[in-house]
Amino acid sequence: MNDRLRGISKVPEITALFWVTKILTTGMGETTSDFVVTTIDPVIGVAIAFVLLVAALVMQFRAHRYVPWIYWLTVVLVSIFGTMAADVVHVQFGVPYEVSTAGFAVALAAIFTIWYLSERTLSIHSIDTRRREVFYWAAVLTTFALGTAAGDWTATVLGLGYFASGLLFLAAICVPALAYRYLRLNAVIAFWAAYVLTRPLGASFADWLGVGPERGGVGTGTGVVSLVLAIAIAVCVLRLTVVRERSLRPERPFSQSRRSAD
Repeated sequence: MNDRLRGISKVPEITALFWVTKILTTGMGETTSDFVVTTIDPVIGVAIAFVLLVAALVMQFRAHRYVPWIYWLTVVLVSIFGTMAADVVHVQFGVPYEVSTAGFAVALAAIFTIWYLSERTLSIHSIDTRRREVFYWAAVLTTFALGTAAGDWTATVLGLGYFASGLLFLAAICVPALAYRYLRLNAVIAFWAAYVLTRPLGASFADWLGVGPERGGVGTGTGVVSLVLAIAIAVCVLRLTVVRERSLRPERPFSQSRRSAD
């Protein structure tokens, strides 16, 4: 495995804006997937999403460092395709949501186990080799599929509806955050627990806004919700890009800055 990336992280810093953007992508993935498969032939829609995802992953892997727009474009497409994958398992193959949720959870646990045994760490701060990057994106894709299945399970099978499911996952995501803050929960465990929960959190509220009243939603429309979320994501990525460029800009010595000002 080519380790030419060693020492160069390919993922963003974990900030409040990171979490906001991540939740927005989960919502967009849910509503965009629903919009596509109900607007065009589902097989064609899934095929297009897969091709776009592969193209984005190629760009991400070819990049020599973290590039905000490439990274978040890849996350959005992972979100869309991950949603489609979970829906195909249920709709096309008739697998109950509780079974697919458990199956994706086992798959994610297997990825984490192999990743840890191979690299001895699951920290996203160490995504600095090609192999670790492969493990990272495999885990990310699986978290989206898992979160989709879990959100649909609570909303439909358990009968909570989308809004109540959103509140449930909002409360759930506070658990690792508070445990990390006050109970010294391992940072890596806290991160991945919260990361998984962002998916059903964002998707539940997006579904609530997008679907019609007959399904317990507001009825704004999945296309409209997807467009609004896309704009919000673009604004966040623009801000992340500005912050990134400022962090890479070399600082001038104080004496040089003083002379320039004079």
